[in-house]
Amino acid sequence: MLLHPQVQALLDLTVQRGIPPTHTLSPEQARSAYLLRGSLVNPPSPQVALVCELTADGPAGQIPLRLYRPVDSVADHVLPVLVWFHGGGWVIGDLDSHDVLCRELANLSGCAVVAVDYRLAPEHPFPAAVDDVMAATQWVHDHAADLHLDASRLAVGGDSAGGNLAAVVAILARDQGNLPIAFQLLIYPVTDLQQGHASHTSNGQGYSLTTDTLNYFYGHYVVAPQAITDWRASPLLHDDHTNLPPALVITAGYDPLRDEGRDYALALTAAGGRASYACFERQIHGFIGMGGVLDEANAAVALCAGELKRALKA
Repeated sequence: MLLHPQVQALLDLTVQRGIPPTHTLSPEQARSAYLLRGSLVNPPSPQVALVCELTADGPAGQIPLRLYRPVDSVADHVLPVLVWFHGGGWVIGDLDSHDVLCRELANLSGCAVVAVDYRLAPEHPFPAAVDDVMAATQWVHDHAADLHLDASRLAVGGDSAGGNLAAVVAILARDQGNLPIAFQLLIYPVTDLQQGHASHTSNGQGYSLTTDTLNYFYGHYVVAPQAITDWRASPLLHDDHTNLPPALVITAGYDPLRDEGRDYALALTAAGGRASYACFERQIHGFIGMGGVLDEANAAVALCAGELKRALKA
């Protein structure tokens, strides 16, 4: 495999400009830097029919949400909905960092998107994020009629740490029994915090997301070492992957998380479920939000939206 030339150019520019690695920054500095980097690589922000700030009742107070309705949608038309959890290692990222991606997914799929601003570590370590996204998903389901959304066509999704949270919500919803999830969109998800897969060795340095940065994120998120093997942190370690929603799992060839994402798709199908898997072999972690500079990011967004549209019959 060879890195896509656009990716190589981006990595070279990062080195030339002396951009500090995330793990050398404080969480506050890392959050600001993440927003700035995103603004430099995002594609233009598309118009949508509606953007609405909401709040859900959470276990520790109000959880900010942002509702997007796709362009040209009728205000009172009932739409399927994707509940979206942003990436950022449970430490960085927010509603703004993934605003463009949520707009793209809404417009291209014809679905509404509700983004969730869950609590971040280290201020709020595991399982605070899990508790928040579960409560937010339940709230969207319970208030779907008020929002002109179809609770029977509700998907969960996210990238990286957000993909981890989406997978965990799908399992919790199955076990809870009163929160039907129709589809899960898992973009280079974290599924095993033990970091034992081969791609952690082959891709651990030189491709933006490094072993040092992963350790930084995991160290802030999981305070108790034994929690690394808690399935709510590492959903691949759950002993039952049966009866879970259909899934699309996307990975990147030069991502340390590549193999655990692949293995999660394999676990879903081995358990009798439906899971499609696509690896963008020439890409790095985080690429899907870089459509301003990476052509394959736009192809990946279109793939995600198309599968979402098909699964939810939008």
